[in-house]
Amino acid sequence: MATQREKAERFVALHKREGAFVIPNPWDIGSARLLAGFGFEALATTSAGFANSLGRLDGQMTRDEVIEHCRQLSAATELPVSADLENCFADDPAEVGETILLGARAGLVGGSIEDYGGEPSNRVYDFNLAVERVHAAAEAARALDFPFTLTARAENLLHGKNDLDDTVRRLQAFEAAGADVLYAPGLTTLDEVRLVASALTKPLNVLAPLVKGATVAELADAGATRLSVGGALARAAVTALLRACAEMREAGGFAWSSDLVSSADVKKLLSV
Repeated sequence: MATQREKAERFVALHKREGAFVIPNPWDIGSARLLAGFGFEALATTSAGFANSLGRLDGQMTRDEVIEHCRQLSAATELPVSADLENCFADDPAEVGETILLGARAGLVGGSIEDYGGEPSNRVYDFNLAVERVHAAAEAARALDFPFTLTARAENLLHGKNDLDDTVRRLQAFEAAGADVLYAPGLTTLDEVRLVASALTKPLNVLAPLVKGATVAELADAGATRLSVGGALARAAVTALLRACAEMREAGGFAWSSDLVSSADVKKLLSV
């Protein structure tokens, strides 16, 4: 069994090698183990996928529930796990670090902090407060006895503020405040990826499904280091379920079952 330090060091190394790596987002233990069996090298949680799996909406999970989920996923495979920690469940920088420490104690080797306050505020934090919060998270991460990879997210583009200049300004400030990876979910073109990556010196995470049609190689060439998929895999599973339901209810058919993955293949992946 790999130690947390070993997982953490492997995770850091992924960000230093040439090209880009895909870090898919499982939503439960089963999907985590299937992805590990498929050969991925690291995993990241998805707040939306996890919430939906429990019949809730994104942003409706408590910190305790998310930390326990992180504990379960970190123990489910030998892979490094980084977590979507939303806004670290706090507005106040003094409280942000506690979430980072709780995540580390749960087995995480990385985690993200957003500059979006969530409901009911529905606002992106003011610039100075956003930077203070990243700095607090970085200080907590550096206090650990292993290299915890902190990802700082600039959420403008997902929440109605289509200001790429401000997004870059925030990412640069987050980098200076101690973040190890920068992330602006909402980039939609290779040119946007290229612009953001060129403004930074640390690795850039890109939400790959939003850059329609782009390949891993193209995103890497544009400057991305890490490619996540957010809740897209969870939605893909839900999409398949709803299409099957629609066929059964509306057409009375079962053609959806004609090309299912075999039980033997599932067993093989879960046994890795």
